[in-house]
Amino acid sequence: MEFTHFNKEGRAKMVDVGEKDDTSRVAVASCYIEMKKETLNAIIEGQIKKGDVLAVAQVGGIMASKKTSDLIPMCHNIFLTGCNIEFEIDKDSSRIHITAEVKTTGKTGVEMEALTAASTTALTIYDMCKAIDREMIIGDIKLLEKKGGKSGHFIRRD
Repeated sequence: MEFTHFNKEGRAKMVDVGEKDDTSRVAVASCYIEMKKETLNAIIEGQIKKGDVLAVAQVGGIMASKKTSDLIPMCHNIFLTGCNIEFEIDKDSSRIHITAEVKTTGKTGVEMEALTAASTTALTIYDMCKAIDREMIIGDIKLLEKKGGKSGHFIRRD
């Protein structure tokens, strides 16, 4: 297997995607944040002093998706055509499951943007609730699906 992010001298480079065709691309990533039951209830009941946790986290995730190339060294700056963050509250496990879907029409995929969006959404929840719960756990960050481009359609099978 050839690594594409190294030049002839073995040093890092950004892959040239200039000759690739523009195609519709979508990526979906997910993670969760686990917390004390009291913390989850405070979020649900709007009792966090910093404000509406899920609304702020949703905006944070969207903003992060647009800044991925500023954070991940070899990512291209991509014009995103859409980003959506969804939450599923699981009271039994005291978790908030986060799903981020990112779209573009372009020469390279949006997997890193979706992963960054999901992760940053969880980090924003942590930031807003850390005053009452420093034991929160962010976990299971993963790509669920990717569509478009030369490598085709990927769907996680677990």
